[in-house]
Amino acid sequence: MTCKIEKSQLNGEIVCPPSKSYTHRAVFLAALSDGKSIVKDALYSADTRATIDACKTFGVNVHESGDIISIDNSINLEGEGGIIDVVNSGTTIRIATAIAAISPNKTILSGDSSIKKRPMKPLLDSLELLGAKCISDDGKPPITVSGTIKGGEVKIIGDVSSQFISALLIIAPRLQNGLELNIEGNIVSKPYIDSTIASMEKFGVEVETIEKYKKYKIEHQTYKPTEFSIPSDFSNLALLLSATVLVGNDVSIKISMGDLPQGDELFIDILEKMGVVVTLQNNIISLKTPAKLDGGKFDLGNTPDLLPPLAILILKSQNPIWIYNVAHARFKETDRIKIIAREIKKIGIRVEEKDDGIILYPPENITSAQLDSENDHRLFMAFCICGMHIGGCEVTNPDSVEVSYPNFISDLSKIGGNIFQT
Repeated sequence: MTCKIEKSQLNGEIVCPPSKSYTHRAVFLAALSDGKSIVKDALYSADTRATIDACKTFGVNVHESGDIISIDNSINLEGEGGIIDVVNSGTTIRIATAIAAISPNKTILSGDSSIKKRPMKPLLDSLELLGAKCISDDGKPPITVSGTIKGGEVKIIGDVSSQFISALLIIAPRLQNGLELNIEGNIVSKPYIDSTIASMEKFGVEVETIEKYKKYKIEHQTYKPTEFSIPSDFSNLALLLSATVLVGNDVSIKISMGDLPQGDELFIDILEKMGVVVTLQNNIISLKTPAKLDGGKFDLGNTPDLLPPLAILILKSQNPIWIYNVAHARFKETDRIKIIAREIKKIGIRVEEKDDGIILYPPENITSAQLDSENDHRLFMAFCICGMHIGGCEVTNPDSVEVSYPNFISDLSKIGGNIFQT
């Protein structure tokens, strides 16, 4: 299935969807709590539903009503094991794998063809050092895990995915001996570690930071039931901001800030460095965009999801955009560096693909093309925005938005986006 995209001009108010990342964390932490928790303003998407279903497999009572999820009783660690299909959700399989290691029962975890390519070995190695038994396909799903681990001291590398670190942090309070976590090497996506710790603290546990991003100590504790409100998703906000820059006329984006950290807030700083005036008033973001952006060199080591929305801004830039230190974007749903480089050439952009990033040069002429998202939700949305700027484009795999922003097409269409499913 494809979408046909024609030139568009966006005008009106759009509401940024809730955070996928925080919905994952809140649901898992509520499942590990002792009592009934409420997750408000939750994002319902294919990824977050995979997390909800994983918790049900672990024996948790989950009740959904609108955008509110009630989660009652802690995981039944003495219950039967099960089979967890995470579909396309990397966050789900990383955290659920760690949770499986605190149960004595066997849990089998797998997903779609993309998930079966995602690296898991660093997490599995750490869980095995703690006493779990893990069987995998050369460090990739499907995975079989059985416990029970008691805790202690463990190390893990940080240069592949911060989700491994988050997974170990999340189970740490449930471990009889707590956990002393040592992170080795370069750390990618650091803000997601901050998000995990901030979420854990909302559920009443203490995380001792011995050396930030290097060493953490968590004593055995009980997660307390709580009411957790999900803020807006700044990864998706970045895409909406890119759309506003490229094809917006008078667009307002309504957001819920909350008090939880989000690394992708960096995109606002990036826009300002490129010459965009960003105004936030009463939780409404609006932009004043120059005729041409300044371009620049940008380190996305901590914010790999900003790669697609930043790359497409080359369509309105007078100078090159150099994105670097984001090699881990090759291990997302797809190799995003490779696919962006390949597809954006089709519309007339000169590209240099680097091991850890990409250099994009301002186009002399742009042309319509069919852009293949390879079923990657963030690439589909970014390519759709390209299509609204260029006109006469087609983009593959519209169903991929179910992963993180199910209403993307309808939301953009309501404010003037000419996006037609074929």
